[in-house]
Amino acid sequence: MLQPADQFHGSDLEKVEQLYGIKREDIRPFASNVNPLGLSPILRSSLQENIDVLTDYPDREYKELREAIHAYTGADAGHILPGSGTTELIVTFIQAIRPKKTLVVEPTYSEYKRDLKAIKSEIVDHVLSAENDFRLDPAMLCEQIDESVDLVVLCNPNNPTSTCISISQIETIAKKCKENSAFLMIDETYVEFVKDVSVISAIPLVKKYNNIIVLRGVSKFFAAPGLRLGYACVSNEKLLRYLWKHSNPWSISSLAAYAGTVMFTDREYMEQTRDLIAQEQSLICSALRARGTIKVFPPVTNFVLLQILKDGVTSADVFEHCIRKGLMIRDCSNFMGLGPEYIRFCFLNPEDDDRLVNTLLEIL
Repeated sequence: MLQPADQFHGSDLEKVEQLYGIKREDIRPFASNVNPLGLSPILRSSLQENIDVLTDYPDREYKELREAIHAYTGADAGHILPGSGTTELIVTFIQAIRPKKTLVVEPTYSEYKRDLKAIKSEIVDHVLSAENDFRLDPAMLCEQIDESVDLVVLCNPNNPTSTCISISQIETIAKKCKENSAFLMIDETYVEFVKDVSVISAIPLVKKYNNIIVLRGVSKFFAAPGLRLGYACVSNEKLLRYLWKHSNPWSISSLAAYAGTVMFTDREYMEQTRDLIAQEQSLICSALRARGTIKVFPPVTNFVLLQILKDGVTSADVFEHCIRKGLMIRDCSNFMGLGPEYIRFCFLNPEDDDRLVNTLLEIL
């Protein structure tokens, strides 16, 4: 039985519809972190014109898809492992590495720990602090990396804090991991929303460090969660051989594989997305900062974390107030290192964002 205080994933519109009696099409998905522009126009028309690819089996090695990802990211095609979404790849690598001890930067996406617990990995937390705006200090993280650590998990930009570290800072961590024979798994799900991706993406480090695993997907930036398409960049030949040998054949549909050869070419769509997010990020955060009962943590990607400073108001209260008006935000009280005074929402179009701000200011 669902209760109003239950935590909802950004895709749980059916649950919200069931509990609140609001049709899912009337709910604005501020918790989903998905690109408000929707599918790339080039991808949409290409899928419509090439729907017959569904009648063919996909290439088991996904050569065209890997070449398209190579052209898009600069990663060697031989270092690219496609998968059925980032979530599947997280499971795949954790099960392949089977770390006895894992260091996880918190607060963060819960899927990492779920999969680590499934293999009974000992989990050590590195918890970021609100006093430092949830920014990661690589030196402090490196102090926890020793020969007992097999895997370090980092989301960059991080969900739910919308903070990031630079490629040079990532290299500092990668070196420390390498010295201790540990893997560094970096989830870059939200990296493409950043105006200059090259400043923070670890993909250029993959060829140099064979202990780095970079994960990306198309659910958020390319607004295609239903495709279930993601990819990993890793140069560890032993690990790659193992994964190719033990991977399920045709885990990516022919339609998803084809989509991947198209979507990464739409540069205009990418720039329009980044321009919209930068615009809304600036306007919305400025409007909220003007209210003294809200702390806005500086966002680097397409969502923002807020701390409620108003006495007597909790994240559950704000969620309830917003959802009753068809606006679904994220109650962050169940994230490690946060609590009942934190909420998160993503930036949508100007009309929706203005509506959300006005609704938030009614209660905060």
